[in-house]
Amino acid sequence: MYELAVLMIVVVAIMAVTTVVAGLVGRALLVIEYVLLGISAAIALFVMAFVGAEVLMRYVFDSPIPGHLEGSELLMPMIVFLALSYTQATHGHVGMDLVLDALSPGLRRIATMGTLLVSIFICAVLAYFSSKNALQLYRFDDVTMSPPYFKTWPSAAAIAIGYTFISIRMYVQLLHLYDPDRFPANEPRDGSFHAVE
Repeated sequence: MYELAVLMIVVVAIMAVTTVVAGLVGRALLVIEYVLLGISAAIALFVMAFVGAEVLMRYVFDSPIPGHLEGSELLMPMIVFLALSYTQATHGHVGMDLVLDALSPGLRRIATMGTLLVSIFICAVLAYFSSKNALQLYRFDDVTMSPPYFKTWPSAAAIAIGYTFISIRMYVQLLHLYDPDRFPANEPRDGSFHAVE
C-alpha cells in the first residue's frame, strides 16, 4: 500500500511538471517515440532474419541455431512495447467506438478524457512494477534456462519503457483535449514528423 501511495505522488508530480512544460515534453516525446519505433522495427527485421536463418540451418544443414526459440521470445516484448507509445500517438490501437460515436461531441470529449485519466494511472502502475521486475532480473543476473543463456532483463526493461512512455503520451493527449489552444497535440500526422501544429 505504501508503494502505491508513493507511486501516486510521483505520477501526480510528473503530471504537474508536464503540464507546465507540455509543449517541450510533447516535442521531446515525439522524437523519443520515433527512435523507439525505429528500434522496434529493426528488432522485428532481425527476428524475421533470425527465424529464417534458423529454419534454413535446421532443415537444410541439419544444424539448428542454439537458443533460437528463447531468443525470439525475448525479443517479442521489445518489438511490441517499444512501439506502444507511437501507436497511441497515431491512434493505432484497436478500440470500440460504438458508444463514443453515439455521444455528443462534448460528452465524447469528457468520456475520452476520463478514459485517458484511468489509463494513465493503470499504465503508470504497470510501468512501476515492470521496472521493479526488470531491476530484480538484472540484479539476479537472470538468464534463459538453455544455452546460450540469454539475459532476460532487457526484455523486461522494454516493457517498463513502453508503459512509461505511453503514460506520458496519454497525459499529453489528455492536456490537448482539455485545452487544445494551450497544449499542442504533438502527434505524427500522415506518417510524417510534425512536432508543432
